[in-house]
Amino acid sequence: MTTPLSRDFWQGFRDGAPFILVIVPFGAVFGVVATEVGLNIAQIMGFSVLVIAGAAQFVALQMMVENAPVLIVLAASLAVNLRMAMYSASLAPHLGQVSWWKRGLISYVMVDQVYAASILKYDQRPEMTPAQKLAYFVGVAAPVVPPWYLATWAGAALGANIPAGLPIDFAVPITFLALIVPMLRSLAHVAAALVSILGVLVFAFLPFNLGLLVAALLAMMTGAEVERRMSARRAP
Repeated sequence: MTTPLSRDFWQGFRDGAPFILVIVPFGAVFGVVATEVGLNIAQIMGFSVLVIAGAAQFVALQMMVENAPVLIVLAASLAVNLRMAMYSASLAPHLGQVSWWKRGLISYVMVDQVYAASILKYDQRPEMTPAQKLAYFVGVAAPVVPPWYLATWAGAALGANIPAGLPIDFAVPITFLALIVPMLRSLAHVAAALVSILGVLVFAFLPFNLGLLVAALLAMMTGAEVERRMSARRAP
């Protein structure tokens, strides 16, 4: 017999399944690139399983290639992943009541695709209980996270045999465009996005890709300030 929780899980699974189309080439690209810079399969899989953050992994890999100091690599990766703290804050009202180990699971599988699909569903169905929301969240993650591991392994194992001209790297920009554009729902979001774009261009001359770190910090500050001013205007 189908229960409400299983229905929410399978609904999440169906909503998350289309992400496979970009997750697989995205993971494969990382596996290929990591192999090309000298990492072995164990190191590559450890990277993807422990970090499980595609953008931060690519940033860290590029900076490691450029022999950037470890602290700078960590700082840049942290800046790229600071959006996860904002994701956590927005999910807290929905999933903060579940047990601590379930929150740990949520934190681990909270990638961009899972967050984007889940927060939209919670907005559409405010009557969902925390248990139903958790079931949906895990359902979205089910077709997203395992394929990331498999695609990374495939890219690492088969990277040398992939034709050089095969444009599998298309998945990286398409993934982020598909995620970011629907989430630009307020002036603060748009302002942060514009500042991040300008910041990356203006500070591209900085060594070790530090321009990315500066742009990320400026974007977050801009978004927070715009949101503060909008809240002040709305206040009576």
